Amino acid sequence: MSKIGLAMAGKKSPWGAGDAGSGEPSGEAVGDGGESGDAAPESPPSPPRGSGPRNPWLPPSSGDGRRGQTLEDLFKRRSGGGGGGGGPGFRLPQRPGGGSWVPVAIGLVLLVWLGATMVHRVSPQEKGIVTTFGAYSHTIDSGVSFTLPWPIQAVTVEDVTSIRRDSIPEGDSERLMLTGDQNLVDLTYLVRWNIKDLKLYTFQLAEPDATVKEVAEAAMRQSIAEVSLNDAMGSGRASIESNVRERMQHILDAYRSGVKIQGVEIKKTDPPAKVVDAFKEVLAAQQDAQSDMNRAEARAQQLIQGAQGEATAFDKVYAQYKLAPEVTRRRMYYETMERVLSQTDKVILESSGVMSYLPLPGIKQTPPADNTERR
Repeated sequence: MSKIGLAMAGKKSPWGAGDAGSGEPSGEAVGDGGESGDAAPESPPSPPRGSGPRNPWLPPSSGDGRRGQTLEDLFKRRSGGGGGGGGPGFRLPQRPGGGSWVPVAIGLVLLVWLGATMVHRVSPQEKGIVTTFGAYSHTIDSGVSFTLPWPIQAVTVEDVTSIRRDSIPEGDSERLMLTGDQNLVDLTYLVRWNIKDLKLYTFQLAEPDATVKEVAEAAMRQSIAEVSLNDAMGSGRASIESNVRERMQHILDAYRSGVKIQGVEIKKTDPPAKVVDAFKEVLAAQQDAQSDMNRAEARAQQLIQGAQGEATAFDKVYAQYKLAPEVTRRRMYYETMERVLSQTDKVILESSGVMSYLPLPGIKQTPPADNTERR
């Protein structure tokens, strides 16, 4: 036997002496099988039972009055049974006749469930899709309708009258498109649409709203590629909007989407942000060139109208000339000479005894001679 065992054999256990479940001898020394010839010292007598501290890890004895309540005791008290001192049992309230309220509560819950899943009120601008175990059954219009309870039948209600608006692109992002004359334009437009067939809209396409936006962008790019930059930013907008709407409707009908396009509106057509300054200069030059062309066309119209007036007057004179050639010839001669000689400062007289040429304007311009200086 080791020295530690010999030393502990004669000391008192801190948990009290000799419990039945401890497995330790109370006063006997532990030997090592007779190998050692030394006798163990005699241990002191053990104290009476219950006088010392009790081992908390050992089960309490039958005579120990300090036993705590177990989980089983708590359950027994809650259920109204005895044990652990006993306690008042928990009981549900009863009806005046002595019956239970449980069937009544279950019936009320069942009625509420049936009313919520069988009766459906649809607004005038809405329609509903009825599905039986997930498969399409029929479509209900506005008003009050009845179906089988859930989960046998379910109803999905959609607004089919209101116009939905999709702005492309969303926010202030830039969306560049290529025109027919190889120019880029930043385009923002609005698509208006609604549902014309709720069954196709619900079951034909996985994401009908996203499909409408993708079809709108494809149709707009195709229409912009067919026009020039000036048409896209100017007078060609109405034609582009009409073409985009027709193309979108044709594609969506081919998809059997159940969507009707109400209209397309181009909100903004600007050049790319990086070339705005250069584009403004080009636009100003084009406006100046257009102004010059307008002035030239106005002058050309004036000349054409004057020539047409002279031709009309000549036709009238020619008609008179055919009636009286000699008179008309002399009259034309006089009018021509009058028009020519009215611009000159010379006077010619055809009379005998008079000098044929008189420089009258020159005489008027010559200052009178000063007689005082001659003297």
